[in-house]
Amino acid sequence: MATEIQLPTSPADVVRRPGNAGRRPNRRTARTARQRPNFLGGLGGWAWLAFIIIPVYYVVVTSLKNQAGFFTSNPMMPPTEPTLDNYKLVLENDFAKYFMNSLIVTVGSVVPGLFVAFMAAYAIVRGKGRFLNWTNNLFLLGLAIPLHATIIPIYWMITRAHLYDTLLALVLPSIAFAIPISVLILSNFMRDVPNELFESMRLDGCSDWAMMWRLALPMTKPAVITVGIYNALHVWNGFLFPLILTQSPSTRVLPLSLWTFQGEFSVNIPAVLASVVLATLPLLVIYVIARRQLLSGLTAGFSK
Repeated sequence: MATEIQLPTSPADVVRRPGNAGRRPNRRTARTARQRPNFLGGLGGWAWLAFIIIPVYYVVVTSLKNQAGFFTSNPMMPPTEPTLDNYKLVLENDFAKYFMNSLIVTVGSVVPGLFVAFMAAYAIVRGKGRFLNWTNNLFLLGLAIPLHATIIPIYWMITRAHLYDTLLALVLPSIAFAIPISVLILSNFMRDVPNELFESMRLDGCSDWAMMWRLALPMTKPAVITVGIYNALHVWNGFLFPLILTQSPSTRVLPLSLWTFQGEFSVNIPAVLASVVLATLPLLVIYVIARRQLLSGLTAGFSK
């Protein structure tokens, strides 16, 4: 006698059957888990925003006060009579010269450093041989050398080379200290480029030089921009090298220009903070222009 098998007449019967492997998830539970607010994350985000915004607010507000109002008013309150005299004073005290010196030192340090670091990273990743392994270890060793421990040898070499009190005396050490970290970051990104792409270009007759600039550079563009901005921040805000290796006003950079507003017995704090605001604007413009590439380089690899 044949056994009658009853088939489900609708998809709802499949869902309602107990022990069915095709059971649909509860939509209400999934929606509740997806819409559940993260109070700790939100609180931490607002705390971090306040931690960053309050100093920025203080710098901008104080730069709009006169020197007398800075000592008599509440530091966190906006000025009752805002003024731009501090910015005018900064611009009249050779700010353009200091700005150009900082720009020359930054561009002269970042561009050659990126060029050398990119070629070194390509050779380490794509090349073979014991010499390249030693070179990679040498770059890693450079990360362990603190800048402050080398200031006396650098000063001796700069003076022996008759480069003291020149912008080149700031460019050369900045390039040397930027190369190790740049090679480390760029080589890690370059290892993520599929080897099949290099092999296909090699079959088409491309040389290593052509593959480096036509394939490796476009594929690692976010990393190159990220490293460039990182190195530019360090050079632009550098204080130790300009303090030790320069002395004349003609080679003074922006971090040292703050001394212009320091007298024998007092410091013009609003003018100093106005100079800080003007010195920060170029970095803000660079971030606005390259923020997509910067974020892409910082977050690369997190989705793997």
